Amino acid sequence: MSTTIPTAASAPSNPLRVAVVGGGRSSEHDVSLASAAGVAAAAARRGHDVVRLTIHRDGTWLDAGRRPLGLAGAVDVLRSCAVVVPMLHGPGGEDGTLAALCELAGVPYVGAGVGAGALAMDKWATKLVAGALGVATAPGRLLTAADAASYTCAGPVVVKPVAAGSSHGVSLVRTPDELPAALAAALELDARVLVEEVVVGREVDVAVLGRPDGSRVVAPLLEVVADGLFDAETKYDGSADFRVPAELADVDRKALEDAAVAVYDALGCRGVARVDFFLTADGPVLNEVNTTPGFTEQSQVPRMFAAAGTSYEELVDLLVRDALAA
Repeated sequence: MSTTIPTAASAPSNPLRVAVVGGGRSSEHDVSLASAAGVAAAAARRGHDVVRLTIHRDGTWLDAGRRPLGLAGAVDVLRSCAVVVPMLHGPGGEDGTLAALCELAGVPYVGAGVGAGALAMDKWATKLVAGALGVATAPGRLLTAADAASYTCAGPVVVKPVAAGSSHGVSLVRTPDELPAALAAALELDARVLVEEVVVGREVDVAVLGRPDGSRVVAPLLEVVADGLFDAETKYDGSADFRVPAELADVDRKALEDAAVAVYDALGCRGVARVDFFLTADGPVLNEVNTTPGFTEQSQVPRMFAAAGTSYEELVDLLVRDALAA
């Protein structure tokens, strides 16, 4: 593991035809569009020939002019490109779906493969992997719609869909009477729901970058300071305070970095992933893993690399070229 951030070429060279895919059918459609727009603009500024593709909320593939392509047409476009940058957050993209399409089309792509995307998207499966590594997670219970009807708890707990992102469907339940609405909101997004005990600690994000030579790079850590639950609204209304580099004792920083890399490797991640923790008095507690994290210039991962001197454009270029070298 290295904390030295690789540097990209100071000037664009060897421009590539790069497909950037955004949108999707999940609740993170708008966030995915924003990430795709940012990545596409950064890649273009690096001299790449960028091809924009968007998946409509109804699943229709659209070209840059918003004209329907059909799946076969979209695959033809993908095959005309040297590399694909999937910017689909959440189910239907980040869960390995788009990676599988790229694999079948025979096109290199940025980020996690099919298995890693599917595993990391499943918060319950991620907890099991972390537990096998000795990485702590919040005590929790998995529920289905059938189980939820009879489930009771005194609170406080956090209720969340097993496979959703950007904190959609996540609720902090303080009293028993708040539980039914929280379970219903989560079940609208997923057939399975995770109910976890509330963890008291600092929220710290770790960005891990896997390089083609097998090395692992960790960017400066970021602390999220929010008033209450860091939910979907807080993530995007500008009220959260992102502090990078996070002010941490060396022993805590190393514990977070080691745990993040261990989880990244166990899941089989590639490219860059964001591994989110609560730092408690007893050490790191894993919250979740994002294999396709938000990727506007103001998102957490680009901020972390910027703190080490790697610009947004350089980071996008690095990920594109690493995908070809893998």
